[in-house]
Amino acid sequence: MKTLRNRSCLVACLLLCGCSPLMKGSLDTFKATVHNVEPLQVTAADVAKVPFAQIKVTTPSSEGVMAKLRQLGDLQFWVASGKQVLLMRDGLVVRSIGLQPSLDGTRFDGESPFKRGLQHVVDGETSTRWIDMYEGEQVGLMVNSRFIRKGLETVTIVDQRYVAQRIDEEFEIPALGFKATNRYWVRPDDGLVLQSRQYLTPELELKIVHLRPDWETSR
Repeated sequence: MKTLRNRSCLVACLLLCGCSPLMKGSLDTFKATVHNVEPLQVTAADVAKVPFAQIKVTTPSSEGVMAKLRQLGDLQFWVASGKQVLLMRDGLVVRSIGLQPSLDGTRFDGESPFKRGLQHVVDGETSTRWIDMYEGEQVGLMVNSRFIRKGLETVTIVDQRYVAQRIDEEFEIPALGFKATNRYWVRPDDGLVLQSRQYLTPELELKIVHLRPDWETSR
């Protein structure tokens, strides 16, 4: 676990050294602490200036852009200049650093539906995973999920329109008495998650928009 933390911090430092002033300005909005944050306007020209795949991440109190600086197998490292890091597998955030309260780890019981591709989930399919939360050192919290296939919807990302299959994940964390719904919009042909709304912890929901889906390898 300590090695992973050190590796993530190293990646963050690389981005700080290499990103453009424009990108730094966008990423620094993660430092905002006020509610009702002003929407971050990102243009196609802004995205094109940075030679990395990028996501726009919105929290209840801040918004910023993160760049994918490294990938180890299916584990992606998305980093902001403020040293916030999201580790993602197949569109699901499995760990976070610098966004409080932090998600410290995720493990699935059996095959991950995200690994298989959400475009393949059957309506009503269930899954179980365990998460660790850094705050309060809560380890091994069971998350029970049920996936619901919704219809095709059109999403607009940096002036480009995409037809996406919406998949809802109704889930509960029995130990905390918490229930909510994550939502994913995926490309029907390869399952790439174009955008999502997902809870890292009961207190922190993220909206994640993939600004450069054409840079991602199809499943």
